[in-house]
Amino acid sequence: MTEHPVRPALHTWPTPPDAPSQVVVLVLHGGRAHDESPVRAGQLAYERMRWFARSLRSTVTEAPVSIAVLRNRMRGWNEQRLDAVADANWALGEITRTHPRGRVLLVGHSMGGRVALRLGDAPQVCGIAALAPWLEDDEPVAHLADRSVLIAHGTRDTVTSPLRSAAYVRRATGHSASAEYVAIDRSGHGMLQRRAAWNLVVREFLDRFFDKENDRDS
Repeated sequence: MTEHPVRPALHTWPTPPDAPSQVVVLVLHGGRAHDESPVRAGQLAYERMRWFARSLRSTVTEAPVSIAVLRNRMRGWNEQRLDAVADANWALGEITRTHPRGRVLLVGHSMGGRVALRLGDAPQVCGIAALAPWLEDDEPVAHLADRSVLIAHGTRDTVTSPLRSAAYVRRATGHSASAEYVAIDRSGHGMLQRRAAWNLVVREFLDRFFDKENDRDS
């Protein structure tokens, strides 16, 4: 039997105590289709998104937002149990426990992008940014009502399909509150090329969310 951690782990960068978080950005890392081996600190898929979260956190200063990075128990999606989805559901529960009135924006890479889109109908989730997501042709979209969806994909990605991402956005249009596809020119699956462009597209997604929130409150 494969050994793996009993629970996933959540690392959070909170706002200062005098500015309690109203929004939590939950960052989800990639993985494999089938793999029950544990996710360990230092593994590339996880560390990639820890870097991304730290970079994003340094640019989000004016809004009451916390950023949390999930470390899954296992590396795989594991179709029969959907382990990655279960771990993200656990993380949403932890966020609700610590931020009872908080809203959640999901940011996922590769497998994590697929997880984020699958959880689009969770009540605390209001938006999803999927980066180079692993998607299948029959990926569901009808559950995305009232959610803002962004998919960004590198034009040189040979691991997951930019064409499937664009097709997903077309199918999601009309179901979600908004659906947008952004091509990151000259970048591959690992987001190593043009890092600033990946960060910027997510930051602009957050900015649009906060602009809508401000309009609603005014």
